[in-house]
Amino acid sequence: MSKIIDTAVAALNEKVGGAFTDTAKFVLGDEGSIILDGEGARAGDDDADVTLTADADVFQGILDGSVNPTAAFMTGKLKVDGDMGLAMKLASVLG
Repeated sequence: MSKIIDTAVAALNEKVGGAFTDTAKFVLGDEGSIILDGEGARAGDDDADVTLTADADVFQGILDGSVNPTAAFMTGKLKVDGDMGLAMKLASVLG
């Protein structure tokens, strides 16, 4: 597992806690993927209700607040596959 994934898992657990109870997957290019569900964030590639794909820099920006998730989606820097409603719910939890 990469250091980027480890750092992102820790940041997601700190930021989201148990506020998101559905299942989301974040795919960070070649770095790997993260699963977020009611138990928290962890490295993994399980099936999810919504999958968000971005490079590691965009994802880090979303976590630290320097990148707006909606703007990233609208400019093609963030791709969403699956339940768009859950993606919007997740954006509000992250933002």
